[in-house]
Formats: sequence, structure tokens, C-alpha cells
Amino acid sequence: MREFKILGIVVFFTLVTYWGVEPFAHSQMHKHVEGHEFVYDGTADIEETVDAKKEMKKAYWADVAKIATLKGDATSGEAVYAMCMGCHMEGAVNMGGVTPPSLEHTGALYDKNYLIALIKDPAVAMNTDHKFADTMMHPMGSIKTMVTEPQQIADVVAYLLTKKAGEVTPKEAYAEACGRCHEMRYAKWTQLGKTPFFKEKKDELAHQIKVLDEQAAVKGYMGKLPPDLSMIIRARSEHFLETFVENPQSQLAGTSMPRVGLSKEGYEKVTAYLTMIGDPSKPAREAIGPWVILFFVVFAVLAYLWKKETWREVH
Repeated sequence: MREFKILGIVVFFTLVTYWGVEPFAHSQMHKHVEGHEFVYDGTADIEETVDAKKEMKKAYWADVAKIATLKGDATSGEAVYAMCMGCHMEGAVNMGGVTPPSLEHTGALYDKNYLIALIKDPAVAMNTDHKFADTMMHPMGSIKTMVTEPQQIADVVAYLLTKKAGEVTPKEAYAEACGRCHEMRYAKWTQLGKTPFFKEKKDELAHQIKVLDEQAAVKGYMGKLPPDLSMIIRARSEHFLETFVENPQSQLAGTSMPRVGLSKEGYEKVTAYLTMIGDPSKPAREAIGPWVILFFVVFAVLAYLWKKETWREVH
């Protein structure tokens, strides 16, 4: 029985450390931020905004909510969408410090309310209006003068949600939502996309120069070069990543990183790719975990029986 008492004491203090001490230490080192399940209704923005802008934010998100109730017509929206194709196309070039994203999987990645808010006012939707208040116009700022009527906004969003909502792979989700600013060296990914294979050294060097130019433009736009995300899935907790992607200002007030507006499904696609690159052994590790525990349980039983048999004469 003495061995079981010792085992019980070890298990008790292990559990106290794992479920008591470690979470408490984490809570003291990192502030807790409430998530909103990727629902974009302006609640977080209004709570975080100083009094001078509170009413403006309330009115803005109230307008977004009204537009969300309108029945959008995808056919009419396609005509409005034609105005977007000049920037949002394959092979788009850097504009104002950032390359416009592809919109091929918009309906599968982004939230409806966020898309409405983005067309209505990109800086406010991305929660980076503090950055553009007195310095420069948002690179997408002209959309406010191009698509102004509520029904127009509802129509183009309906088009995006129905015609640009095909099946998207985790890699495509990362490329469209994050890949224009964040590199991933473990995936051979730069701000210009997947690094191709070069036969000639001069071609490789020419590509590297293009990457450096793109990084310089992004750095100038963001204030500093966004971090490499190769290991972010292991460096940060799941809660931190979720709340940070949902609203960067909640974890890092004043940051230049925009809110990208991913839906819950879009976020899961992105994190699937981050896991694939940063923690590729996770599925195998999780699969073998129960077997390892079972082994230790069986081993403990056999060790106890062996000990009992060996020391039977002594006891």
C-alpha cells in the first residue's frame, strides 16, 4: 500500500501544478481577452473606443447591421464587383505598401458583416482607423466613394458570398488572409508567395531582390516587418491566436495589424495550415498519446505484481 500512497501523492501534486499553478502563472503573464466567436457586430470596437469616437462607432456598426438585413442580388453585385477587379486580381502589384488580396475564396473565408463594414469604410472595419486619422488615406479608401448605396453594398457582398465561396484549402486560406504580409520560411513562403525553384543563381538573386523590395514596402506601410509565422502555432496559445486574429487591438493596442475579418471556418482553415507547417507531427503525437498512457498503466500493474512476488518472502 505504501507504493500506492506515494503514487497518489505524486499524481496529486502533478495535477495541482498542471491545472492550478501553470494556468495561474499564465494568467499573470498574459492578460485575458474575451473572444467574440468571430462575430463582427462592433461590440468590441465600441467597448475599446474612447468617448470621442464612441458615437461614431455605434452609428457605423448600426448601419452595417441595417445593410446586413437587406436582400442582396448577386447578379447586380457582379456588376459592382467589376470595379474591384482592377486591384484584386491574380498578379496584383503592391499598392500603397500592401498587395491587394485575391478575392477568389472570399465567401468561404470572411464574415458577412465584416465584408459589409469593409466596403463601407475599410479603415474602421479593420480597426486601424487610428493609423489613418491624420497621416494618410487607407489604400482601399477609394471604395467608400465608389460603392455608396446600402443596396449596392448588399449586392456585392451577396455576390462574394455565393460566387466566390468555393472549396478552399488551408494553404489557399493562409495565402489569401495572411501571406501578403507574413512570411513562413519553413514553408518557403515569402510576401510574394511560394518561392520557386531556380536553375540559375542569377534568377534566384533577382527573385530575392524582389522579395526584399516587397518587404521594404510592407515595412514602410506597417511600421515594421510582420513576424515570420512558421512557429506561431507553437509559440502562442490557442486562445491568444484566436482573439488576436479576431481583433488585433484587443491583445496589442495601437498595432498596425488590421483585423482581417475571418469567419470561424476561415480561421480554422488558416490554423490548419499553420499547424501543418509549424507542428506537422501533432496528428501522429495525438494518435500515439493514448497508447503511451496505456503502456504506462500496464507497466505499472506488471511492476507492482513483480515487486509483490519478489518481496513476498521478506514481507
